[in-house]
Amino acid sequence: MNLASLDLNLVVALRALLEERNVTRAGRRVGLSQPAMSAALARLRRHFDDDLLSRVGGHYELTALGQVLLDRTSAACDLLERLFTSQSGFDPATASHEFTLMASDYAVAVFGSELARELHREAPGVRLRFRQTPTDVVDIAGTLLSTTDGLFIPHGVISGFPTTELYRDNWVFLVAEGNPEVGEELTPQDLARLPWVTYQRTYDAPAVRQLGMLGIEPTVEISVDTFSVLPFMVAGTRRIALVQELLAERLRGTAPVRIMKPPYDAVPLQEALWWHPVHTHDAAHIWLRETAARVAARVGGQGRSGIHGTDEGDRANRSRDA
Repeated sequence: MNLASLDLNLVVALRALLEERNVTRAGRRVGLSQPAMSAALARLRRHFDDDLLSRVGGHYELTALGQVLLDRTSAACDLLERLFTSQSGFDPATASHEFTLMASDYAVAVFGSELARELHREAPGVRLRFRQTPTDVVDIAGTLLSTTDGLFIPHGVISGFPTTELYRDNWVFLVAEGNPEVGEELTPQDLARLPWVTYQRTYDAPAVRQLGMLGIEPTVEISVDTFSVLPFMVAGTRRIALVQELLAERLRGTAPVRIMKPPYDAVPLQEALWWHPVHTHDAAHIWLRETAARVAARVGGQGRSGIHGTDEGDRANRSRDA
């Protein structure tokens, strides 16, 4: 297919038709008369050799191909919009701009909050919109990156896209403060016999995949969509949870849990900002990436309160904080 031979206006018409499923409403949406939109639909039907919209009773429904094209067309339009709104210059002090970033609640709490504070100081007209990373991120990474400004996710989950390196974090375990089955240190046997609470697809993390090489198969009792609720799911139970150390320290004291070192040399987490190549030379996005890298240097250098394996250690730490 020769792109030069296509009328890209048909992409806009196609999106409106597939989303509205009505020729008149689609025409109003893109500023075309009903006859003009009908002509566009006829051209699209010839191109795809498919009706795209088929009448069922008094309304239209998408054909099988129309359903497939629905998400693809939306992504294509978003990508084209980002392409043609690229800028050669960007002044953060005066610019009015919005960045949409995909992130887990961990990334927002540990890094996104710091980035937001930096933007508040440097770029008062710039807005950030954080969206939750979906569970099928591995399968739809290309689509996500083509319709957003970036994705905060560690290495080891997706690949094949440009990245801006951010900061390194360690993995720790959460154990209920009063759990009598865990001593001063966790053991591999503890990981195998105690029930787990996990975040979505925690098994994608290299630190969890390592357990397979140690012959440990976690027994997942509960799965949640946010890292920040893990302490509450562990408190008062036999459960354990794997969580990032920087987040665990921020949540310290919110629930009666101990923060404990893994009983194996867990691979550290290397957080990164992943982005689509369409943003490579966009001045606004370059500024975003440079700002993210600068903020990450501070986040990575933040001191930790220390990890305690005993109740006495946690009590001593709380006394110092008081």
